[in-house]
Amino acid sequence: MSIFFRIRLINAMSHRLYLFIFILISYFLYSPLFAENYILNGNQSSNIVYQMEQQIKPVRGTKRLVLSYVEPQSFYSPSYKQQIQKFHIDYSYPPEDIQRSEDARGNVIIQASWENPVKPLKVDLFIDTHNQTDLDILETDAEFPILSLPGEVTPYTQPSKFVFSNHPQIIQKAQALTWDATTEFDAVQKILTWIVDRIRYVQSPEDYSAIYSLKTGRGNCQNYSHLAATFMRAVGIPVRIVNGVTLKEPYQIQVSGGTLSMRMAQGRHSWIEVYFPDLGWVPFDPQQMQLFVSNRFIRVEVGLDNDETVNDGTVRWTKIRGSTGSPKYKEMINAQFQQDHGQFMAAKQNYGPRKMLFTPKVETVFAQVAFEAMSAGPVFFEIEKPRPVSKEKRFIYGNLEFPENLNFFEIMGEIEDTGGGAMLLKKNFMVETAEFVTTEGKKFAQTFILEDPIVLDTVSLALQKFGGEGQLWIELYSDDGHGKPGEYKTGSAIKSLKTLPKNYGYQWINFDFQKELLILQPGRYWIALAYTGSPVVNWFFTYGKPVGPDDGTRFNTMFDSSWSHSLAYEFNYRVVGKRQ
Repeated sequence: MSIFFRIRLINAMSHRLYLFIFILISYFLYSPLFAENYILNGNQSSNIVYQMEQQIKPVRGTKRLVLSYVEPQSFYSPSYKQQIQKFHIDYSYPPEDIQRSEDARGNVIIQASWENPVKPLKVDLFIDTHNQTDLDILETDAEFPILSLPGEVTPYTQPSKFVFSNHPQIIQKAQALTWDATTEFDAVQKILTWIVDRIRYVQSPEDYSAIYSLKTGRGNCQNYSHLAATFMRAVGIPVRIVNGVTLKEPYQIQVSGGTLSMRMAQGRHSWIEVYFPDLGWVPFDPQQMQLFVSNRFIRVEVGLDNDETVNDGTVRWTKIRGSTGSPKYKEMINAQFQQDHGQFMAAKQNYGPRKMLFTPKVETVFAQVAFEAMSAGPVFFEIEKPRPVSKEKRFIYGNLEFPENLNFFEIMGEIEDTGGGAMLLKKNFMVETAEFVTTEGKKFAQTFILEDPIVLDTVSLALQKFGGEGQLWIELYSDDGHGKPGEYKTGSAIKSLKTLPKNYGYQWINFDFQKELLILQPGRYWIALAYTGSPVVNWFFTYGKPVGPDDGTRFNTMFDSSWSHSLAYEFNYRVVGKRQ
């Protein structure tokens, strides 16, 4: 167990002494005690049948309706391969015109149009693909700075609407991060280490630009992509933005002492590809992965930024003057893994960011960057950080941000008036990140850490009921001293599934502890969702670990009660009490 968490478990009287010892040890050892960099090896191989269903109901007064798609292409890199075997689109009634073209980025665009449509339209898009991720040793001799690039690659070193690589302060910071790098990988991993620890994933940012993320410390997948591209392009590293989809099929990584479960949401996603002169284009997901993506990613469209990658999944219509409203739109994604094999093993390193970052082993010249060294120097934008909310003695803490009361199937993207009665509905990157937590034989737990004593009132979870019957309650555990639930302390009042709301979307479900008059001393605790009967309930989660430690989300099974399975994300929870 790390020194950081031992500090949080001691009593209040000795807190300052241990903190002083911790600072001294950090100073003399100068080691990244919180490093979460993992070297990954292994492979995945899957045959995937992917289907996207769209339902569009034209608004009255629509003169012309145009649906746009990008035909995914096979793609090969040293770590990730996508081999498209079949692609086709079915329309519930035929379009009056279909145009097929290729843009400057190599995207194959299909546009289907209807004149004066009045009937609801259903479109089914099918992709059969063989996806493979191979994580062996990667060798690269690419030097930094990069002195020569092919002509078709140079556009990806330029600034764009959401990529501010010509911003003077960004250039200054990017140069400061990479000043001693002699290889491209060294420069890239220094930039990515800096980014991973400074941005918190949120579902609905106000803006998708790199500047917004630097000012607020927040962003979704588009922001991560734009920010990584901004810093890398600022020092001459070519980066292109990739749009596609991720699939929710989980996979496991074997780590020391247990199993780490990885899972993406099923929906649209944005990531990047970085050009290496000796490797070609190599995928990165700047939220958590460098030099690869898992084979749960389906690559569709590329461009300079997400303002340019707008051809796949957009709806355009022209309306009669004076008409109002917009089409009703619904999108559903389904994927079947007809074959799925793979095994990954990870070795935790003593360098890198505090948040999880996975990479294959790389043979090249690079520095094993400590987090403390990376954080040295001024941060030129003020970054908001999550803090406990305090009002007098009231205490509120947790992973508090999630999209409440949303039906994820019917969320509309941004609508833009392009002039002359022409309207554009952009694709939506809002995705449902949730775990089915009442599955038979599993119990899920989330940690929280207190720095002050509180009287516990309620614990709330971001839940959605889908059906079934039974009862739910929360069990409270202390930590066992090794980052797992330990001694059982108490349980909340029992809540009948019938009392949970029936409406669409996730919302706070409150579990009452007030009758216990339980005083929790500073330390680390665990909340576990327990149930009886056959409830069908999902618990919303956030990518990464925005509030708690990286080992702070776990589950056990009836065959393994040791809580050896950790999860690579953090559930949304809220702890409410009164300060002592």
